[in-house]
Amino acid sequence: MIDDAAREELEEAAGDAVRFDVPMSRFTSLGVGGPVDAMVTPETRSALARVLRVCAAHRLPHAVIGRGFNSIVRDDGLAGVALRLSRFRGLGVRPGAFVRSESGVSHQQITRFCQSLGLAGLEFGAGIPGTVGGWITMNAGIGHREMKDVVCELEVMTPTGRQIRHLGRQLLRFSYRALRGLAPGSVILSALFKVCISTRAEVKAEVDRLLAERASRQPLDLPSCGSVFKNPPGSFAGQLIEAAGLKGERIGGAQISTTHANFIVNSGGATASDVISLIAKARALVLCRTGIVLEPEVKVLGRGA
Repeated sequence: MIDDAAREELEEAAGDAVRFDVPMSRFTSLGVGGPVDAMVTPETRSALARVLRVCAAHRLPHAVIGRGFNSIVRDDGLAGVALRLSRFRGLGVRPGAFVRSESGVSHQQITRFCQSLGLAGLEFGAGIPGTVGGWITMNAGIGHREMKDVVCELEVMTPTGRQIRHLGRQLLRFSYRALRGLAPGSVILSALFKVCISTRAEVKAEVDRLLAERASRQPLDLPSCGSVFKNPPGSFAGQLIEAAGLKGERIGGAQISTTHANFIVNSGGATASDVISLIAKARALVLCRTGIVLEPEVKVLGRGA
């Protein structure tokens, strides 16, 4: 819980942008999760810096949640402060065929922006849920292309909110579905992406192709958190789960998708405990049948995590 002094300072730092005891089920893509002590949606970088300074002074944990994909918040809720950077939506072109995007930009915004200008290179982000900040944190991508292939620089606010650093590609340590090396609690403000000159028609055709492919093989009609497990070397998590006979398996309102077995959907009334139990069941059965340990891609957050 946040004590009265910290609550008052957060209100002074963020004004109307802070709310307390907010159900995370309203801000996660799966629609599950208990309350967070405080949620802040800062409008400016200076407001974000003030909030981070309050967190540091009162030793409040903070986490950027974006649009809540690749995250499950436990039913007991989340301690500290959840940061939503949905107001950070700046997009622009830089000389030399670069796009600068703030972290709250969605895949729709950035792909439409690039399409309108005939800039190629970021089409693979079409349909990947969440925001640019989340993409980079998870090194999101598809089979042959990931964020690490296009990010040239990150603009990052330090955990205490007292400094903004510009980190070139040589300082960034990307791995499969992860970005390592940033100080815990750092906040990604923006990214510089390398693109190339193309035509509107060519970029649109590639975006349309990828969106159609995604729609044909992923459960887009029900709430999900995106891919649940990383693909193990030489195999695919969804195929292993399906081979274990778990496609369509349910625990409470959580279900392993009948469209793609590496997705868990909320078929109605699911709790975080339902989802976490279903993840554990899939891991255990695949391990028993194949000896392969599935590593979760989704992050479990909250009290007891």
